[in-house]
Amino acid sequence: MYRIFIVEDDRGIAGAIQAQARTWELETRCVRDFRKVMEEFSDFQPHLVLMDITLPFFNGYHWCSRIRQVSKVPIIFISSASDNMNIIMAMNMGADDFIAKPFDGSVLMAKVNALLRRSYDFTGAMPVLQHRGALLNTADNTLSYQGQDIPLSKNEYRILLTLLESKGRVVSREKLMEKLWQTDSFVDENTLTVNVSRLRRKLDSAGLAGFIETKPGVGYIIK
Repeated sequence: MYRIFIVEDDRGIAGAIQAQARTWELETRCVRDFRKVMEEFSDFQPHLVLMDITLPFFNGYHWCSRIRQVSKVPIIFISSASDNMNIIMAMNMGADDFIAKPFDGSVLMAKVNALLRRSYDFTGAMPVLQHRGALLNTADNTLSYQGQDIPLSKNEYRILLTLLESKGRVVSREKLMEKLWQTDSFVDENTLTVNVSRLRRKLDSAGLAGFIETKPGVGYIIK
């Protein structure tokens, strides 16, 4: 089921969009705290974002730019400010489409579904994983936290990706070594230990102490 993140402060409009989306079997979530759009975006990991321009605290252009720093997820602006300048501005900030208010709900859903098909029928899964504010972008293998980029080696990236994909569950050392074999480098128990230790030092230095926990004799976990 595709997930749609709705960044709209008019609860009536947001509710109407959610009702329409349900008829298309789309999962939706409306932003709750307009100061924490990125945190909610990362937690929900949507396949598409519907974004108003005029919002509390920061406008839609700001949040579109922030999302584009970490994700290629499709973004559709929905706004009554539909003059040419705002449409051009939205596209220049990274939007994929612009729909003027008031709009017909069925037309909006048709556009949403068309964009979802174009974006995911051939490209597959959602590219961003998040935990404690850290964003792992699987599209370009980068990790960011509070505006800083944390460089990762190929092995460190595979370890972090595997742990985040199994967040809340212990990942055995054997499974991690299987993942590291895919890098075409020699991997043994010591290689894994060295890579995990190096990754932890990078996370600690960035302010993410205790990000990865060790379960002695079993493996590792991100809670």
